[in-house]
Amino acid sequence: MKLPPNSFTHAIAAHEKQLGLWIGLCSPFVAEITAPAGFDWALIDMEHAPNDYMTVSGQLQAFAATRTTALVRPEWNDPVIVKRLLDLGAQGLLFPMIQTVEEAEKAVAATRYPPRGVRGVSGMTRASRFGRVTDYFERVEDETTILVQLETRDALGRAAEIGAVDGVHGVFFGPADIAADIGLLGKPLDPAVWDLIRPAARTLMDMGVPVGTLVNDPAFAASLLNEGFTFVACGQDNVLLSKATDNLLATVKDKME
Repeated sequence: MKLPPNSFTHAIAAHEKQLGLWIGLCSPFVAEITAPAGFDWALIDMEHAPNDYMTVSGQLQAFAATRTTALVRPEWNDPVIVKRLLDLGAQGLLFPMIQTVEEAEKAVAATRYPPRGVRGVSGMTRASRFGRVTDYFERVEDETTILVQLETRDALGRAAEIGAVDGVHGVFFGPADIAADIGLLGKPLDPAVWDLIRPAARTLMDMGVPVGTLVNDPAFAASLLNEGFTFVACGQDNVLLSKATDNLLATVKDKME
């Protein structure tokens, strides 16, 4: 058995537009509902959602039956967490709050086996189909997507250097935290936030580095992809559910006499 190619890794390298969905409800059952929708990628969140390794595992299983590439955002840039998520079979990782080149290098090293990195070795994991994938060790580094997230004004100032780190496949901008960093907490779509993000994104684009983000405005998501962003998540499962239930109740009440 051979390791299948990671379509998302190769798509963003070719700068093919990739639409994503954020997954925060921590339920394999909910993941199974969203997985067949046909998004190019999905991000299972551990930083701001109460996921653990078993809930992540179940959600990875749900997405494995579809064409959607399932990535995971660990709660922190920690090699132990990274090791366990990769052993579970995460097809890619989004590292939160990367501030420096050194932190980006640490993130990459956590995904690499010695002598190129510090990932611990186990031959019997879900990632290798419990030892059945015969070329896992040779090919996993080429297939696993490594994304780093910039979330402060200082990090944006280092975007070019961070994006150039060997092993980083793409740079993700976190508008909510950038907004908070500049005194606009709760206003991720404020023009002042994007006046900071867009120049950093353009610099990376000109370098050939794929860039992405998450926004909950479908029209704005499309406009970013049209501007040159490569991978954009255009919604979150928890937001979709909360809005749908609110709208349903409001619609019925509006029609009641």
